[in-house]
Amino acid sequence: MLSQLGHVMMGVVDSLMVGHVGAVPLAASSLANVAFNVILLFGIGVSYAITPLVAAAHGENNSQKSSEVLKHGLAINITNSFILVALVMAAKNILYHIDQPADVVTEAIPYLGIITFSIIPTLIFQTFRQFTEGLSLTRIAMMAVIGSNIIHVPLNYILIFGHFGLPAMGLVGAGWATLISRIIMAAAIAIYVYRSPSFKKFRPGFSIGNYSKSLISKMLHIGLPAGVQFIFEVAAFDMSAVMMGWLGTKTLAAHQIAINLATISYMTTSGLAAAATIRVSNEMGKKDYSTMRTVAFVLLSIAMSIMFLWGLLFVLGKDFLPTLYVSDPEVLTIAAPLLIIAGFFQLSDGVQVVCLGALRGLHDVKIPSLFIFVAYWIIGLPLGYFLAFKIGWGGVGVWTGLLIGLTLTAMAMVLRFHILSKKLKQAVA
Repeated sequence: MLSQLGHVMMGVVDSLMVGHVGAVPLAASSLANVAFNVILLFGIGVSYAITPLVAAAHGENNSQKSSEVLKHGLAINITNSFILVALVMAAKNILYHIDQPADVVTEAIPYLGIITFSIIPTLIFQTFRQFTEGLSLTRIAMMAVIGSNIIHVPLNYILIFGHFGLPAMGLVGAGWATLISRIIMAAAIAIYVYRSPSFKKFRPGFSIGNYSKSLISKMLHIGLPAGVQFIFEVAAFDMSAVMMGWLGTKTLAAHQIAINLATISYMTTSGLAAAATIRVSNEMGKKDYSTMRTVAFVLLSIAMSIMFLWGLLFVLGKDFLPTLYVSDPEVLTIAAPLLIIAGFFQLSDGVQVVCLGALRGLHDVKIPSLFIFVAYWIIGLPLGYFLAFKIGWGGVGVWTGLLIGLTLTAMAMVLRFHILSKKLKQAVA
């Protein structure tokens, strides 16, 4: 949980610091992340194939199989990172053609151009992160992420506002700080895994060549649908940002504040989802399906408890929390009701992400992807558009659509995991 929270804190710190420069840079960071996050998270989703395979091999006590997964995971993720960088750089000018405020787009493009290159170190980091987490060694990634955040904050301060003889770079400075921090983060975890005596038996995972087509196919069979899951979900939130941009710069800035805070809570339970993937895969390797179900539902209960507290914080802090980002009274007024809605969808968000992790542990990724597509793109977003622009609810309407999409997704995921895990348990009995 701390590792996942630390990972997203770079974006949170960017928004907090950039917001003090002005509403336009804050809105520009939101718009740039519309293009960036969906691509980055697709890559992260593909890397998720590593964890269940390593966890299952670990359950079998097979270090050779784990090493092969690491080697193939590195090849897949590095190749994928270069493809994704090229894709974003080729398509970034689309931001000029989606009816967004011109001054926001002007600031968003150069920022996007810088943070896009952070996809490469991020996916290298993800390879080692998913590998070590598959071995149930979660503190390594946590330390690397915390260390990169410690570096990121002063870098942001220096580059955004201009200190130690450097010019004030504003939003572009935040982009450079993020890129540098992620390079250090990737290098740190890679060097640790390579040099640590406890990982010596996995050293073959750093070798190049002799790749297995069947293992690559197996990893892509798990990873690509997991990446598509992220596209459907993250692109839905990105589309909501585009719709908020149609309502004006102030509304888009308010959206960035609310989504930034909601992302913090989401990433805490995303850590529990990673735990669900690891433990479910591990028990799958042992063929202990009764414990597997217990693990998943205990993690689900923990997630609901944590998200209830986050929801309470958002509702009670609806007027105070946005002031940490900006002082613009209009932005603060728009952000407050969005945080109330965010408070209400916390339970659904926690449930759906943990169930997704558990289903990933069962290697079940295609049907959950379909659930997400239907809940967001067939129901949630069209309803949000109708409420926002036809009924006149504005930003509240867009976020109400997200609330309904998240709730439907959570219900479908719980039912899916219950049915599949119960069948496995009954088959053994």
